[in-house]
Amino acid sequence: MIVRHTCPNGVRIVLEKIPTVRSVAIGIWIGTGSRFETAEQNGVSHFLEHMFFKGTKNRTAREIAESFDSIGGQVNAFTSKEYTCYYAKVLDTHAQHALDVLSDMFFNSEFDEGELAKEKNVVLEEIKMYEDAPDDIVHDMLSKASFSRHALGLPILGTEETLNSFSGQTLRDYMDTHYFPGNVVVSIAGNVDESFIRKIEDYFGTYKASGTALTYEKPAFSAQKLARKKETEQAHLCIGFPGLSLKDKRSFSLIVLNNLLGSSMSSRLFQEIREQRGLAYSVFSYHSAYTDNGLFTIYGGTAPHQLDELYDTVMHILDDLKSEGISEKELVNSKEQIKGSLMLSLESTNSRMSRNGKHELILNYHRSLDEMVDLIDSVTKDSVNSLVQDIFGGESSASLVSPTGNLPKGLQQ
Repeated sequence: MIVRHTCPNGVRIVLEKIPTVRSVAIGIWIGTGSRFETAEQNGVSHFLEHMFFKGTKNRTAREIAESFDSIGGQVNAFTSKEYTCYYAKVLDTHAQHALDVLSDMFFNSEFDEGELAKEKNVVLEEIKMYEDAPDDIVHDMLSKASFSRHALGLPILGTEETLNSFSGQTLRDYMDTHYFPGNVVVSIAGNVDESFIRKIEDYFGTYKASGTALTYEKPAFSAQKLARKKETEQAHLCIGFPGLSLKDKRSFSLIVLNNLLGSSMSSRLFQEIREQRGLAYSVFSYHSAYTDNGLFTIYGGTAPHQLDELYDTVMHILDDLKSEGISEKELVNSKEQIKGSLMLSLESTNSRMSRNGKHELILNYHRSLDEMVDLIDSVTKDSVNSLVQDIFGGESSASLVSPTGNLPKGLQQ
C-alpha cells in the first residue's frame, strides 16, 4: 500500500511499506534536470549532483562514503533531462541513519572551492570517457537532431566550457531557483511503517526556498540528420521518431509496440537484423518519455560497409509493420512479457522507490499492480497499429558516428 503525505511547505512524501523484505530504499527527487538549464548553465544539474557528495558542514566527503560503507549500504545519484535523484539502500535497521546523511547532503553541502576544482576534473574525465564511447555519443546526437535548439537537445553532462564556468555561487543560485519545496519528493520503499513519514517531515517539512514552478516550453520535432566522423570499428546509427508524453493515455500501447519491435530477443529488429542477417551484435529500440513529448529511438551498430544494408533493413521492417500491422501472437507474447517484467521489478525496493518517486513528482498519481495489469491487458491490435501509423508515418531524425561520417544513402538529402 502506498501512503502519500504533503508537508505544510509543499514537500511530498510517498511511502510503500514492504514487510517481507529487510531493506529500505530512500530517494530524494527534485523536478529539475538539463531541460531547465540555459545553454550557459548546461551541465549544472549534473555537477550539483556530484558536489552533494563532496562534504557538508557536518561530514567530509570521506565521512559521507564511510557512513554508508560501514553499514553495508549503498548511496548514489543520477541526473536526467527532467529530474534529479539522490538515493540510498540500507538494511531496515539503518533507515534513520541513511535519512540523516541524505538530509545532511541535501541541506548542508558546502560547495568548497577546493573540492569544486577537483570535482570539475572528475566530471571532465566523465565527459571524455563518454566521448570515447561512440555507442553513447550517438544517442546524445539524436537528441540534438530531434530537438534542435531546445534544452532537451542539450547533453546532461554539459561541456568542458560550461563546466569550467561553474562556481560555488553558481550551484547555490541554481539550488535557490530549482530546489524548492514544491519541487521535491521523498520516496521510501521497504520495511518501514508510516511513523517514518514523521521523521522525514522533521527534516524536510519546514525548509524554504525562493523558487517557483518551472515552466515547460514544448519543442517541435526536428527531422535533422547529424553525422560525426570518428575512428571507430563500427558505424553507430540512431533513427528517431516523435514519441508520446508521460501523460499520454496510449503509453501502454507504446510499451507493447516497443517490446515487439526492438526491446526483446524475439522482437522484429533483433530477429531480422541479428539472428537472420547477422548484421549487428547490438540492435534495439526504446522510448524516452518527457512531460509534454517523447522520442522513439532505433539503434544499431554494424561494420561501416554494412551501414546501408542495416538502414534499409530497419526501414523495410517499419514499412512491413505499417502495411501489415502486428500479429495476434506478437500482441499476446508482448503483453505476457511486459507483465512478467513488471512483476519481477516489484521484488526490488529500489525499483519501487524509483517508480513511486517519479510518478509522484511528474504524474502526481499512482496505479496499483492490478490497474497496470488491466491496462496492459486492454491493449489491442488496433490500438498498437494506430500508434504505428502515428509514430512511423512521418519524418524521422537520425544520428551517426562512423569512420567516414557518411550517412546511409537512404538518409542523404
